[in-house]
Amino acid sequence: MIWLTWRQFRGSALMTAAALLTLTAVLALTGPGLAAQYATGIAGCTSGDACTRFFDQFFGENQLAFVAVSFAVLALPALTGLFWGAPLISRELEAGTHLLVWNQSITRGRWLAVKLALTGLTAVAAACVCGLAATWWSQPLDRSAVPELAQMAPLVFGARGTVSMGYAAFAFVLGVTVGMLVRRTLPAMALTLAVFAAVQLAMPLLVRPHLMPPVTATFELGHANVGGFTIQDHGGGDVQIATKAAVPGDAGAWVLTSELTDPSGRVIAGMGEEAPVPVSGTSGPCAPQGGPPNLDACWVEINQLGYRQQATYHPLERFWPFQWIETGIYALLTAALTGFCFWWIRRRLS
Repeated sequence: MIWLTWRQFRGSALMTAAALLTLTAVLALTGPGLAAQYATGIAGCTSGDACTRFFDQFFGENQLAFVAVSFAVLALPALTGLFWGAPLISRELEAGTHLLVWNQSITRGRWLAVKLALTGLTAVAAACVCGLAATWWSQPLDRSAVPELAQMAPLVFGARGTVSMGYAAFAFVLGVTVGMLVRRTLPAMALTLAVFAAVQLAMPLLVRPHLMPPVTATFELGHANVGGFTIQDHGGGDVQIATKAAVPGDAGAWVLTSELTDPSGRVIAGMGEEAPVPVSGTSGPCAPQGGPPNLDACWVEINQLGYRQQATYHPLERFWPFQWIETGIYALLTAALTGFCFWWIRRRLS
């Protein structure tokens, strides 16, 4: 039974192995150079502004590779469920070859167990290699990424660490389950992709923010957490500022909310929304005065007035705890679907 399953699966397995070998080779060859470039740039920083400019330049130069590697890790579990899981049983049911096997000495449970174990473990191993290789390679870029692409951000979190193993296992068994229920390969593939995509959207939106209680804190305003600075009227008037999805001292944090508060603590603007601050735009450190305003001195004046950022966030130090918790959630979902498959094939499937 193992030999038969391997013969059916070896083409896909060898293609996947070749793709992973190519990806890991490219990452292994380019990773040290990327790390050296980052270390050199950090060593040359003389101020916060200089480091910010270096981060922007460094990430901009490597952004395409960053997105491509992240997309590859995110796509692998979906492709596993689509092309390995969904056809695994539905193809046999369509062709009727399962009856030939069941009429031999192979029981239904053993037939399913061998297929799930051999193909599923291969899928998990491939996702593990891909995820850990991408995590190692992308470390310098994760440290310099914009807040929307930071390591804890929903768009990047699933492409790092060990959670891709959970995604791959769940997607694969989900495909097998749908294939057993639908009994047609193409509809099973389409339904598997739709359900997996829905779960992947629900996890960061509805579940992940509540894996641990978020931290709520108040911060002074500065380069790290202000994303908008506008002089409303060059002839006089307020300066408008807006906070962004970042907190000082924790560049990789996942910021859930970021609000601007006035001296009384009242929220006057949400994340990305500009609000007027009564600082002169014609005189003082926030005024252009024939050139760009002195932002460092401007932040000091605004902070002295009592304006602050109030943020609710998950710090970067929770990255690995979140990885293991979410991997465990997907492992439980995988185990539940696996148990359902064995029950269905023994009681319902003929």
